[in-house]
Amino acid sequence: MEILLQQIINGLVLGSMYALVALGYTMVYGIINLINFAHGEVLMVGALTSWAIIVQMQEAMPGVPGWIILLVAMIISCVVAAALNFVIEKVAYRPLRNSPKLAPLITAIGMSILLQTLAMIIFKPNYKPYPTLLPAAPIQFGGAVITPTQIMILGLTAVSLAVLMYLVNYTKLGRAMRATAENPRVAALMGVRPDMVISATFIIGAVLATIAGIMYASNYGTVQHTMGFLPGLKAFTAAVFGGIGNLAGAVVGGILLGLIESIGSGYIGVLTGGVLGSHYSDIFAFIVLIIMLTLRPSGLLGERVADRA
Repeated sequence: MEILLQQIINGLVLGSMYALVALGYTMVYGIINLINFAHGEVLMVGALTSWAIIVQMQEAMPGVPGWIILLVAMIISCVVAAALNFVIEKVAYRPLRNSPKLAPLITAIGMSILLQTLAMIIFKPNYKPYPTLLPAAPIQFGGAVITPTQIMILGLTAVSLAVLMYLVNYTKLGRAMRATAENPRVAALMGVRPDMVISATFIIGAVLATIAGIMYASNYGTVQHTMGFLPGLKAFTAAVFGGIGNLAGAVVGGILLGLIESIGSGYIGVLTGGVLGSHYSDIFAFIVLIIMLTLRPSGLLGERVADRA
């Protein structure tokens, strides 16, 4: 029972990070029908930027508490990633908005490779240890343990989701986003500026991805220029799982995918008689993706058929 509880806690932490990144995929898809495969690299840029800021601040101001350094690094990294995603949308995707769907899809893949290459040049290709800024002592919880970093991840996810839901459901920008997603031409006739709304969507997605990237780096303790690929792909799986284009679906898909991956990796050794170990945990995300695309391409909560690039 303790093992199951531990895997559930780990799954909720993992799923929280997937959910935040999946929201970026699903918001962009919901408005301009684009799968932004460079979204995982935005996560990577945010995490690497925060690492650079933290290292510099620790050297320049050794007496500053870790949580203040982490907060400052998170704010600056969010601004950097938001500016980057704004530029990417304006330069790489906007000119192709009326092109065949394959063109922006290929551009997104190219942008992903470009960002990885630039990050490798700027930050070098080696793995870098991510500083531990919060207390490391774990807390006992019903026979399982949870670290302060994991508590921070769960809390930050809850706050981020609450702010996003308020923004989408109760603000003028949120109404403009929903109107643009429904029909951009009609929305423009009603006074909405679709270009501004789309840019805002990319900026919000970048902020969520950066928060997830910092969580990911804090939880696993390393950063590197390829670190965005796998969580980005899994978050895309989570978005498809929940129903891409549906915000609640992205959250449900992320949490469920995290739980499936964590519980699966915890028991895969027992189920296979020791043939497979916990390091095969990545296969669960892709098994889920194949099953969902085969049996229910619209996802658990999706209404649209995900047949557009």
